[in-house]
Amino acid sequence: MNITEEQSQYILSNFSSMKSKEDLLSLLNYAKVIIYGEKAVPFALKHINYHSNSKASKNRYTVFFIKKKSGAERTIHAPSKGLKVIQKCLNLILQTVYAQHQHKAATGFVPGKSIVDNAKLHTNSLYVYNLDLKDFFPSIDQARVWGRLKFPPFNLNEKSNKLKLANLIASLCCHEMEVERIQPDASWQKVVRNVLPQGAPTSPTLTNIICQQLDFYLSAVAKRFSLKYSRYADDITFSSQHNVYQEGSEFLKELHRIIAAQNFHIKPSKTRLQKQGYRQEVTGIVVNDDVNVPKRYIKQLRMWLYYWEQYGYDRAYSFFVQQYKADKGYVKKGKPDMANVIKGKLDYLKMVKGADNTAYLKLVERYNRVTNQLQYDKAALFSHILEVWEKEGIEQAMALFYNEPTKGTKISSFSEDDLLLD
Repeated sequence: MNITEEQSQYILSNFSSMKSKEDLLSLLNYAKVIIYGEKAVPFALKHINYHSNSKASKNRYTVFFIKKKSGAERTIHAPSKGLKVIQKCLNLILQTVYAQHQHKAATGFVPGKSIVDNAKLHTNSLYVYNLDLKDFFPSIDQARVWGRLKFPPFNLNEKSNKLKLANLIASLCCHEMEVERIQPDASWQKVVRNVLPQGAPTSPTLTNIICQQLDFYLSAVAKRFSLKYSRYADDITFSSQHNVYQEGSEFLKELHRIIAAQNFHIKPSKTRLQKQGYRQEVTGIVVNDDVNVPKRYIKQLRMWLYYWEQYGYDRAYSFFVQQYKADKGYVKKGKPDMANVIKGKLDYLKMVKGADNTAYLKLVERYNRVTNQLQYDKAALFSHILEVWEKEGIEQAMALFYNEPTKGTKISSFSEDDLLLD
């Protein structure tokens, strides 16, 4: 989120001068007002103590799984409501303190940057080389977070008598879980560690802070071999006009050495070299010429809007939901809202191709037309239901509410609360 220069300077000044747990608490409450407004209820010291102690707060996280397109599962640790609020406030503080030290190669979870910025760097390249880091968030131990906070710009160290604050912040951001760690014989073994959980608001910012040195070294290697380099979270990309990516090349040897030295590991299944003449993608964006979305993306939007225009919302929805489930591999709790999904895809298209792009403007015009018609149909049906209620009673009105077949109107998009009069 955007904060004012005055707010930024207040956080920087008070972070630098804080000496105690109470000082951190005061700064967290300042951040809470920025995020939640003047009516935000302040944290008490007991909240910080409770949520920083994993043994006292055993239900700090809820674990759930999201299916990937590959069929594998991604483990998400969602913090409890109280811890999540603390982490959101702490994240704002960490982002503000680190802002001027952010490496330019980092584009993920950086205020003011997006996947478009990450992709633009690699347009018009003969070669685009992608790789992913294995188990990115849980590969970072609490001790590593604690150790990094000892150095600039945080300086929570023995010399400043602030080492306890580094430990407190690391405890609030990390959680005990079973993870994989490589052994001396190169095998992987499951162990229990306090690590950064994927799902905590602070984890993305802390990964960028931890990866500052990785970005520095990989940028230096890119410069040495005349390459372009960027990192979006665990997604690393190099691009060039020449091929240095052959197996056993000096570049790959140096790349693997640096990543291993920084205690990360490459995921072989996600490593690929994309050559010009074939579709080249960086974080899902096509980069062959200018940044673009895959052709299927626009084709799918046109198809969904066509079905909506021709057959109305309900019939279009039955077609949409089949494709949506096939693409996502999973559906979150409840039914996906077709109008919202299309709106989100249009917003993404606008971000990638620009607000003045012809394809975007045509599609958004069609979307506005069908949604305006949907609202008109809803209003007409709503008026008709109220009229039936008044003349024939609530039972007839409710029967109409659940069963009335109105072209272009999704009856289920109403709730029973819509029938309550002021």
